[in-house]
Amino acid sequence: MQGEQRARATFVALWGVVCALKFAIAVRLPLFVDEAFYWQEGRHLAFAYSDLPGLTAWLARLGTAIGGENAFALRLPFLLIGALLPWLVMRIARRWFGAIVGWQAASLAVLMPLSGLMGVLAVPDVPLTLATLLCLHAAARLLRAVGPGAAFQLGVGLAIGALSHYRFAGAVGAGALAMLLLPQGRRLLSDPRVLVALLAGALAWVPLLLWNLENAEAGLRFQLVDRHPWQLHADGFLFPLIQALFVTPVLLATLLLAMWRTARVGGEMRVQWRFLGLFAALAAGGIFALGFVTDSERISFHWPLPAWLALLPAAAMLLSGPRQGWRRLVWATSGLGLAAVLVLAGVVATPELRAGLAGSKHYPRNFAGWQPLAEAVDDALAAMPAGTVVVAENFKVGAELGFLRGDPDIAVLDHPLNIAHGRAPQLALWGLQAERVQHLTRLLVLAPGDLPLKHWLQRYHALCDWLGPLPPAQTVSVDHGRQRFLLVPLPPGRAEGACVAPAMAWIDTPVAGARIGRTLDVEGWAFKEGVGLSRVEILLDGQAVADAAYGHTLDVRPAWPGSTDPHHPRTGFRATVQVPAELSSGRHWLSLRLHGADGSVEDWPAQPVMLR
Repeated sequence: MQGEQRARATFVALWGVVCALKFAIAVRLPLFVDEAFYWQEGRHLAFAYSDLPGLTAWLARLGTAIGGENAFALRLPFLLIGALLPWLVMRIARRWFGAIVGWQAASLAVLMPLSGLMGVLAVPDVPLTLATLLCLHAAARLLRAVGPGAAFQLGVGLAIGALSHYRFAGAVGAGALAMLLLPQGRRLLSDPRVLVALLAGALAWVPLLLWNLENAEAGLRFQLVDRHPWQLHADGFLFPLIQALFVTPVLLATLLLAMWRTARVGGEMRVQWRFLGLFAALAAGGIFALGFVTDSERISFHWPLPAWLALLPAAAMLLSGPRQGWRRLVWATSGLGLAAVLVLAGVVATPELRAGLAGSKHYPRNFAGWQPLAEAVDDALAAMPAGTVVVAENFKVGAELGFLRGDPDIAVLDHPLNIAHGRAPQLALWGLQAERVQHLTRLLVLAPGDLPLKHWLQRYHALCDWLGPLPPAQTVSVDHGRQRFLLVPLPPGRAEGACVAPAMAWIDTPVAGARIGRTLDVEGWAFKEGVGLSRVEILLDGQAVADAAYGHTLDVRPAWPGSTDPHHPRTGFRATVQVPAELSSGRHWLSLRLHGADGSVEDWPAQPVMLR
């Protein structure tokens, strides 16, 4: 009894502290771009959307209806669900593995980094995970005895999952196959109460299927065809390493051992243990196998979470054995892993700290710069004629600006990202194509960094084809330009004339991260479509420190075919910079200020250099 009380007190303390930290982070953390789009979907309520079933949008709308139009309110339903998940793990583990193991499994669910932060973001994985745990709990109860309560819970779980994500079909498949591998599971198919629960779960997919039938299967094609190469690639081998990072290596090893012990044939054990082990083995194994042929560009490390949660009870039971050193190592590394994730989330939520990541490839662009952008847009609109409308370059900009400005109907240009994320059909259904406002004065908001640099020139030419030559743009630079937007005022209609587009540049010397002395040689190239550049300034920490000699021969046309800068091939620049004496040793930021012949002035993204 004392052991159970201690295990319960430990869990409640951990759960309370982590929930408080998660709520604090959720208050400060800017909306992730997908969260903003779910907010936008919530402002256009429907049973299903091009990217997802309807539940995520409904929860987002519920949160803002209760708490107002702010990030914390939007996330509140997801935070509450995330807080509930460890208790569900406890219910499963307590019932079939014992009271002490139940509380310990719940503590592991709190500490495991992959699950510990669940609910901070308003994403569909939160209700999907809830649905999976409800189904696992109900199925384990049904394996003991069929009752109306367990059957009802199974139906509710299946319905929530079907309304959460296409990916829940994988969890259903793994659970169904695990049941069919067990004699007790096969017998359940003859019970009408179970069949009614399965029917209720199946009916919950109807809104999504109807949406696809009415929209040329756009959602199914995106989820099953467009976003996946379906060709063998080696990225699947990274699966164990990535999972070790987000689960923590020692806990992952314990989970895999628990999977082996519970899923294998033979040995005396409760049927519920085998069911949970089989489900986890099938779910995690299926994701691992699919990793060799499916999308490797977008985040998928969280997909196996339901499998790991299903294994936590067995893992906690293993840790209750005599090996104290291993047990302490699991608890310590899991706690450190969660602490690292919480610290990282805090860094992302704090602009001053986030700016320090600007020189890293892990810079969180999808969280950064939206509030400064919204303020700059408001200022620009105040100086433009009444009735000017905002046009966003892609769904990310449209959704984030829409959330901050309270406008879910911002027009959006065609963009590769809209297609790559399955949002283009939904934008079309809402009538948010930019063509509908072409007759109005517009403020175009560009986000060049959403595409690789090698695609910028092609994108700018496409913009000219649609909109005509682009007037001088205002640069909105955040975190040393790592997040950078261009505000372009557009008159009604399409302007005539040759393509004029924002400037492009590159610093060849010094390279990013180079160590520099007090005298610095800077070389590179720069050009601007249609009109060319008249001046290139060198900036250190945002302050002009030298004028570059611009116009020496450096032909970049082989790398940028089709460029129309009239100065080609004389687009090189060089400068010798005397670093100001007041700058101390350490990291500084080197960038360019590009002056166009049309009067435009654009600051180029900065790169870090280390001053000796």
